[in-house]
Amino acid sequence: MPASPLSPDQPIPVRPGEELNATALQEFLNDHTDIGHIQEIRQFPSGFSNLTYALTTTAGEFILRRPPFGAKIKSAHDMGREFQVLTGLRPHFPRVPRPVVFTEDESVLGAPFYIMSRLPGVILRAHHARAGLAPTLLKALSENMVDQLVAIHAIDVQSSGLIHLGKPEGYVQRQVTGWVTRYEKSATDVIPEMDRVANWIQSHIPPSSPACFLHNDFKYDNVVLDARHLTEIVGVLDWEMATVGDPLMDLGATLAYWCEAEDAPITRMFNISWLPGNLTRQQVVERYREKSKRDVGNMAFYYAFGLFKNAVIAQQIYARWKAGYSSDPRFGSLIDAVKGLAAQAEHAIHKS
Repeated sequence: MPASPLSPDQPIPVRPGEELNATALQEFLNDHTDIGHIQEIRQFPSGFSNLTYALTTTAGEFILRRPPFGAKIKSAHDMGREFQVLTGLRPHFPRVPRPVVFTEDESVLGAPFYIMSRLPGVILRAHHARAGLAPTLLKALSENMVDQLVAIHAIDVQSSGLIHLGKPEGYVQRQVTGWVTRYEKSATDVIPEMDRVANWIQSHIPPSSPACFLHNDFKYDNVVLDARHLTEIVGVLDWEMATVGDPLMDLGATLAYWCEAEDAPITRMFNISWLPGNLTRQQVVERYREKSKRDVGNMAFYYAFGLFKNAVIAQQIYARWKAGYSSDPRFGSLIDAVKGLAAQAEHAIHKS
């Protein structure tokens, strides 16, 4: 396959109000790492959750992750746990960055943070919808996406020791209860569809599948592609919600991001999965079933829950923006995404 015309993800100058204390950070690096002297700090503009910075040092390129400024949802921004996931996962799934160091000492940057190696490559984001990606390329890539999810779920959680990163018994019930509660605490507007979906998922919880390791946010803009061969996945990022539980919850989360051409524009704006050549959601489910040999019944529940969870995440970010904790203009429009995702979830429920 010829070299890709797409450039690897590039950071931009740090957004106002999200600057890092470079002096304190350098002192920390001197005491705890061997990654050299900081030459430049920039920020990746994409993403709506934890903040991601690019550190260029005399030893190479690294990534620093920290919670958003003003975030009060500790479990959703647990830097120590994300670092622990990378450390435990890397020997069994090499497509993850190399963890370097973690600290919970908030005196350095005002919040816990960790540093990992940077994986070079291309990340396909929503704006790449205009890049003229060939349908044949997207078909092969979307198939590989499903295969990578199957590979993650094939990791033996017992022999790898990853079982201690989750509590699989009662996982689905806890997730439903937890995300409904998060919505109730972060709601800023009356959205009847969200209330109806919340009621439905609470009353339609299916029996759980055997426990697997879950990424819980597996989508196009969380995978790194080989810049020369865009169908090859060289890295998987953003393990902040990884755990052990029902693998169909993970598949449902992926489906919730997997848009199709007829979906509402507000839900298509976040990725390129709706472009010609991509597998449809039904084809994703069928390929997953074929490759994993799992029963994929009750997918309406898992898909509806995935959409509801995405809506709650958008609601939480919108609520922080509305409270003045972020000046990022993207966050002000997320209330429309909440409404669109809720409508899509209700439609999926009615079709089931």
